[in-house]
Amino acid sequence: MSHMTDKNDAEVRLMPIGAVLHVPIGTPMQDFLFEQGVEFPCGGNGRCRGCKIRLVAGEAAINDAQREHLSEIELTNGWRLACQCRVEGDVTIELRQWDASILTNESEFSFQPQEGLGIAVDIGTTTVVAQLLDLSTGHVLAVKTSLNPQARHGGDVMSRVQFAVADGGLPILRDLIRHEVARLIKMLMATSGADVSRLRRIALVGNTVMHHLFGGVDIEPLSHYPFEPVNDGLLRMTPHDLGWDLPDRVRVEFLPCLGGFVGSDVLAGILATGIHRGDRLQALVDLGTNGEIVLATKDRLICASTAAGPAFEGARIAAGMRASTGAVWRVRANNGAPHCEILGNAEPRGICGSGLVDAAAVGLDIGAIKPSGRLASGDSWPLCGSVALTQTDIRQLQLAKGAIAAGIRILLNRWGASFDDVHRLYLAGAFGNYVDRESARRIGLLQMPLDKVAPSGNTALLGAKMALFDTTDGEQTYAAIRSMSEHIGLNEDPQFQDIYVEEMLFPDA
Repeated sequence: MSHMTDKNDAEVRLMPIGAVLHVPIGTPMQDFLFEQGVEFPCGGNGRCRGCKIRLVAGEAAINDAQREHLSEIELTNGWRLACQCRVEGDVTIELRQWDASILTNESEFSFQPQEGLGIAVDIGTTTVVAQLLDLSTGHVLAVKTSLNPQARHGGDVMSRVQFAVADGGLPILRDLIRHEVARLIKMLMATSGADVSRLRRIALVGNTVMHHLFGGVDIEPLSHYPFEPVNDGLLRMTPHDLGWDLPDRVRVEFLPCLGGFVGSDVLAGILATGIHRGDRLQALVDLGTNGEIVLATKDRLICASTAAGPAFEGARIAAGMRASTGAVWRVRANNGAPHCEILGNAEPRGICGSGLVDAAAVGLDIGAIKPSGRLASGDSWPLCGSVALTQTDIRQLQLAKGAIAAGIRILLNRWGASFDDVHRLYLAGAFGNYVDRESARRIGLLQMPLDKVAPSGNTALLGAKMALFDTTDGEQTYAAIRSMSEHIGLNEDPQFQDIYVEEMLFPDA
């Protein structure tokens, strides 16, 4: 059947995926490119380069924001910021591809077999991952991942809080994520061929902002000091409440948070690692846009959240990108120069978080980067192909690693412990799983023996799966962890600023 196009429509061809779209002339490119994997880290405000696309054919106007963030050579070569462009006519666009290589955590765990099916959902700031489980065997029947559609209104949690509060965007963000989770559930059931009448439970986890946005909870208290939520407890909903086409006896639960910006994804990580059940001091560190840190034994648990920013995910880095085809993901020193490994054996198109940490470690070792963070020569350090690190990139990395390292130090101080006292440190999240621990130690992100550091994958999703089997409805488990936990506001610590500034520096060799 041929596609009839309105004379006011334009044909948009997307390379290399080969998709052809027909959209009305004048449509903002942001409106349709997000679904194609283009990310808008600054919420489409033209403040970053995260939504770079290249015009292969056709026209798109250049405005001041693009002149500020793109060089003359880039503009001449057809590069544009998608958030600043509208469709002016037929156009062919080359996308910087993304791959949904989200960690889905297939770790085994003990459980009490039950009847029916369950779905575990981890709602991240950037990505959403959902798994369908057979509750009688614990087997994963299907997995689906996607980008969080809220990201078109900001790449980090605070820009979404601002949109929800200042622009009245709470209903928009709520409906976007509810519809996306419903779409993933529908896909899980379709690809597995499972009978929807067997579905019993859905357990969701996410950071505090995701918890509030999904539940439609007032988010205004999270927009200002002291950043304490009004309702961060267990959210119980029915499919009818959510507008989902599922049997109404399906129990939908969003697990509770631990305080401030420490969300139910961290609570799930505690369940998954069991750090709250041991005699010896253990730590859980989730390295995301918001870095969460937990110290625990069976007698005590303290936690904190620190705004690491999106540098570990490649955002706000000039050549930054997600860990997908064409990304520099590993860097090693070779005869005093950087040697890069590229995902997919493709031409280097950018650098992801693990590559950034490696590059900084190599730069420190070969003298290209000084312990202060200054580049030894000029404002740019070429890595491979067209990929280079700028002075601003190094500063972004210093801010991110400084925030995490300072948070760990302050919690250890509060505990009255040192790095030597930590029996094991679990590194959670996609970045935590891929980052080279030696490089992370070289730049001062981790300051303990590497044999104590255990990359643990997506502990949030694993904890959500475990919650599906909780016969006490989770009340006892969650209440026990919440009652023993103490949330520390890092900004309130009188030493925070001094320690943060110290930790921004790189260690000497």
